[in-house]
Amino acid sequence: MKIKAAVLYEYDKPLVIDELELDGPKEKEVLVRFKAAGLCHSDLSVITGVLAPNPPLPCVPGHEGAGIVEEVGPNVTRVKPGDHVLLLWVPVCGHCYYCLRGQPYLCALKDVTRTGVMLDGTYRLRKGDKNIHKFVGVGSFSEYNVVNEESLLAIDKDIPFDVASITGCAVLTGVGAVLNTAKVKLGSSVAVVGIGGVGLNVIQGSVLANAAKIIAIDILDNKLELAKQFGATHVVNASKEDPVQKVLDLTEGRGADYAFEVLGKPETALTTFNLIRRGGSAVIVGVPGLEDKITLPLIQFSLMEKNMMGCYAGSSNALVDLKSLLDLYKCGRLKLDELITTRYKLEDINAGFDDMVSGKNARGVVIY
Repeated sequence: MKIKAAVLYEYDKPLVIDELELDGPKEKEVLVRFKAAGLCHSDLSVITGVLAPNPPLPCVPGHEGAGIVEEVGPNVTRVKPGDHVLLLWVPVCGHCYYCLRGQPYLCALKDVTRTGVMLDGTYRLRKGDKNIHKFVGVGSFSEYNVVNEESLLAIDKDIPFDVASITGCAVLTGVGAVLNTAKVKLGSSVAVVGIGGVGLNVIQGSVLANAAKIIAIDILDNKLELAKQFGATHVVNASKEDPVQKVLDLTEGRGADYAFEVLGKPETALTTFNLIRRGGSAVIVGVPGLEDKITLPLIQFSLMEKNMMGCYAGSSNALVDLKSLLDLYKCGRLKLDELITTRYKLEDINAGFDDMVSGKNARGVVIY
């Protein structure tokens, strides 16, 4: 079938809205008609080449997405035609080394999907005789796509598609970083560096964890105003004052119990480490460039027992945690409608990324 998709043909160039040929689903594969796709900074990192060479070009980016199952291939058991589904940008097989040890967010299948192909190593999208890759095996910046069933979760039909789409990454990663990775304790102090879609959900996760002080740090006042709406107790504009000194002032000179870096930059990662107290934990959530590095004082690990932790996909069991997050949304304990700043047509997707770069949006969503 012929479909319309946003295709990246050259790094650091605008996406091209193009007509592609999509083959039908094979064994354990599913044809999904997308209804919404979130615009995430990780997709921007694909576009700018920060994550090159994976996926290779040409590629359809997009990993936050929700839609309707149109057709299933042989031996599909997780979903059926007509189901509303949410994308799992980390597939979950349930039986690999990582899944069996309670780390499904590190499932071995992601080593295949990160290269932009189906799990059998082949392609379903093409332009003429040229195969088209899909970011993390899903490629949600398209009207339709074929996805492995391990990358799908059936959801309740009363969940809006735009809300469901952003839950798959922004919400799962941000809330999961707090509850699963750091395991923030009751009454703790938390600092959040970078207040985008994921950072706002780190704040929401900290509210759910009953943190006493939630300190939002950014360089844009509009982002800091949003942070207060989502539960931040204090805000710091790092372009106007020293965030490390401010956090020390707010924590009786100790530093934060937990600090989260949600930008993926070496300089902010170092700041995040400097924000924590003795025995505190710094969590790196943002996606950096492949060659980015930081230098840390080793003595602070042993003599001060500081911790630096990585967080991927919120350290979550997506098959369970996503449904829990959507339940929290339905009962009013997670603000998800408020996360969506602007909705775009597929043809306007490049404007959506321009708005992301300028700091205009908490989260933009493409609506099909």
